[in-house]
Amino acid sequence: MAAKASKSPSDATEPTSPEAAGGGTGGRPRLLLMDGHSMAYRAFFALPAENFTTSGGQPTNAVYGFASMLANTLRDESPTHFAVAFDVSRKTWRSEEYAEYKATRSKTPDEFKGQVELIGELLDHMRVPRFAVDGYEADDVIATLAVQAEAQGFEVSIVTGDRDSFQLVSDAVTVLYPTKGVSELTRFTPEKVQEKYGLSPAQYPDFAALRGDPSDNLPGIPGVGEKTAAKWINQFGSFAELVERADEVKGKAGQNLREHLEAVKLNRRLTEMVRDVELSTGPEGLVREAYDLTALGGLLDRLEIRNRSLRDRLWGTDPAAVVEEAAEELEIELDGRMLGQGELAGWLADIPADVPAAVVAGYDWKLGSGDVHEVALALPDDRACWFVPQELSEDDDRAFAAWLADADRPKVLHMGKRVVRVFAERGWRVEGVTMDTAVAAYLDEPGSRPFETDPLNRHRQKRAGKVRINKGKRQLTELEVLVEDKLGRTLPRVDPDKAEAGQQAFDFDGTADREAAEKLMIEARAVLDLGVFYERKLAGTGALELMRDLELPVGDLLVAMEREGIAVDRARLERLSEEYLGEIEQAVAEAHRAAGREFNLSSPKQLQEILFEELGLPKTKKIKTGYTTDADALAWLAAQTENELPVVLLRHRDRAKLKTTVDGLINNLAADGRIHTTFNQMVAATGRLSSTDPNLQNIPVRTGDGSRIRRCFVVGEGFESLMTADYSQIELRVMAHLSEDEGLIEAFTSGEDLHTTVASQVFGVAKTEVDPEMRRKIKAMSYGLAYGLSAFGLSQQLGISPGEAGGLMDTYFERFGGVRDYLRRVVEEARATGYTETMLGRRRYLPDLNSDNRQRREMAERMALNAPIQGTAADIVKVAMLRVAEALEKEKLATRMLLQVHDEIVLEVAPGEREKVEELVRREMAGAVSLRAPLDVSVGVGGDWESAAH
Repeated sequence: MAAKASKSPSDATEPTSPEAAGGGTGGRPRLLLMDGHSMAYRAFFALPAENFTTSGGQPTNAVYGFASMLANTLRDESPTHFAVAFDVSRKTWRSEEYAEYKATRSKTPDEFKGQVELIGELLDHMRVPRFAVDGYEADDVIATLAVQAEAQGFEVSIVTGDRDSFQLVSDAVTVLYPTKGVSELTRFTPEKVQEKYGLSPAQYPDFAALRGDPSDNLPGIPGVGEKTAAKWINQFGSFAELVERADEVKGKAGQNLREHLEAVKLNRRLTEMVRDVELSTGPEGLVREAYDLTALGGLLDRLEIRNRSLRDRLWGTDPAAVVEEAAEELEIELDGRMLGQGELAGWLADIPADVPAAVVAGYDWKLGSGDVHEVALALPDDRACWFVPQELSEDDDRAFAAWLADADRPKVLHMGKRVVRVFAERGWRVEGVTMDTAVAAYLDEPGSRPFETDPLNRHRQKRAGKVRINKGKRQLTELEVLVEDKLGRTLPRVDPDKAEAGQQAFDFDGTADREAAEKLMIEARAVLDLGVFYERKLAGTGALELMRDLELPVGDLLVAMEREGIAVDRARLERLSEEYLGEIEQAVAEAHRAAGREFNLSSPKQLQEILFEELGLPKTKKIKTGYTTDADALAWLAAQTENELPVVLLRHRDRAKLKTTVDGLINNLAADGRIHTTFNQMVAATGRLSSTDPNLQNIPVRTGDGSRIRRCFVVGEGFESLMTADYSQIELRVMAHLSEDEGLIEAFTSGEDLHTTVASQVFGVAKTEVDPEMRRKIKAMSYGLAYGLSAFGLSQQLGISPGEAGGLMDTYFERFGGVRDYLRRVVEEARATGYTETMLGRRRYLPDLNSDNRQRREMAERMALNAPIQGTAADIVKVAMLRVAEALEKEKLATRMLLQVHDEIVLEVAPGEREKVEELVRREMAGAVSLRAPLDVSVGVGGDWESAAH
């Protein structure tokens, strides 16, 4: 079979001329002009920031909204020429003539400012000219270019949220004005302006001067609205004529006009756009050029903008797309075979022993069980095969199982942990994995994409002999993204003509759809090629050893842990859920009494009405919909007032969150009475493990409620107890090791309480004189330094002023200068190299360390402080897990590892093995790495997770 994959748009680099790109009416060139600030600001408020923020805290709502609007507009307008204008500052010729111009506008949000620079990057990668001229507004630049372009025979479209631009409208100039966020643009032609205002575009500035503009702080005439202003302009013909004959205007309105004549004259001067701004180029120099797709994709990756629809729309507007469409398709010739019964064993026998093979699969997955529906293999010599496991002969099944389990047969996987786990459900063990392209992508670009979220093949449900792929409006899978970005190819998509109600059905009764089989074989070949790409890429950074020696073995261990699961007392969980429900209902009743009426405690709008209007409580932070009622705001209100409602609301939210956690545990109980969580090793950029379905990290730590929930996790049948083990103060020990601070190292090796010892040195008192408050401050600061906490963050945590927190840090650094020097050094080195590195070589890339934007730069600096310490701690825990698992197997013990949560390992101890297991765990964990501040292991044993705490 000849399997085809489209060329990537990045293969085409030649810019397209206006003639090649078409043009407007009669082949005229088309110029698109955009007010960058105006549209970015609208995008910022159109999209909720909480839904558009990177894992590092960078807001991206303005960037996303602007990019989406830009892609749609370029698609719809098909301009041959394009430019974007930005304001430089609020100081312009207008503010010099009228000091109060725009003076009433609120301060630009910091969350928006940082995104303007990112939008500039976006435009630069799209090779779009940007204009920003001192002393002028973006409108003046746009007016200048529009007038010049019209004179040169262009058709002009202007995208702006400023109605003053209507004065530029003509037969050749159209204004696209946003009427709903930035998603809907209304076309204002001369006819539309006349229909809307009853005026010609040339009369619009006269009308605007009379009406005034509150947004620009231009006063109107009392009692004169838009209808009266339009009537006067039509009656007298122009503003100048109206001023000349102002005495003819009768009544109160005429009197007000005459009293405010000087103000409206000023308005008229300010609303007129400047049309002769000196610019570096005219319209003829704004020809669109081919995008730098690599840089553009890198920016979107960095901002964690993964929406494939947006990417497809942006890529589709590349002027070089015309070249791409004319290019021949890139063909990958595969000798692909759809194997029937009795054919797989022979196909496998023909694979040379040292040749790597890619293995991909389509499967179901639900609550700890799975079923494989199809498998494809691909080899470097262009051979590939596809088969249905249910149709294998016994000999084929044995041959495939033996080949998978042969550690000398190299294999390449994508999302290998998922594949290994679902194969294990069929009794197939996988050895010899030399490359997992998802893990490789994660190590190469940690934090850029959540590689755990979508396995290679879409989850499928088997119904009545059919397998259905839920298509809908799905985004591309991570594999498809990687293949496009790294290999410059596009994987084939399912034929849309065969789609039925958003789904595609394939029959696996022996007459499988050939297109589906070919598609999976092409995916297998893509995984193989990605493996070659990442083999070279990771070898250059030292990450190849990290993947093979740590991440792949940890993945195998996590598969075993996921399959084992942990036993849960369902009845106890259900009782706990009922208790929380009762507490929630009690909180609701108390809230209704405190408010004096019933209301929905989950409705921000109703909360605002009751808290700030009916009860008159102090206003919190202003937000778009009123005043915030988030947890921090309620805690502040509770401290500011004696009203009990904020306290009750906080309790209600806490109980509701706990009930959600408990109900999630109940809903994820499998038929065997155990919870089989899924561990994620490719989400946190620091390398820490997390879990989903259910998320066990949602269980509170060191609280009474957390203890109640942990008591529901119990030892399983046939086992003696649960054992927990973790490291004492591992982050601080890592910090002491990396900083080589002798004072801190000595504090660890003295055998005394660390925080008391450090506090005595920082505050200059005897250890016996260290009070609980001193110890609390030092503990918070020590951990804060390990987490990259700033003086402001420390002040928030301790409830003290930033100045006091900064002073405390200075005093700490005077005593522990090695820590100060290390923290400075790690940021300086990362700024020079672009990344931080853990003891085991895990890198965290931080390009924003050199950003001109202070907010982004400081955020990157905090990550640089955090990543080596947190990342090293995460690596040590993984090494410890492997050592413990290997020792258990070597000593042939029946005890098994079940969980790893918050750096804690949970084991299920077999009868009679407790002492040996505890000795083994302490030995292997303590010996995971050698630190100057030696690792200290805490162990606990009990009949449930809480009782096993230490």
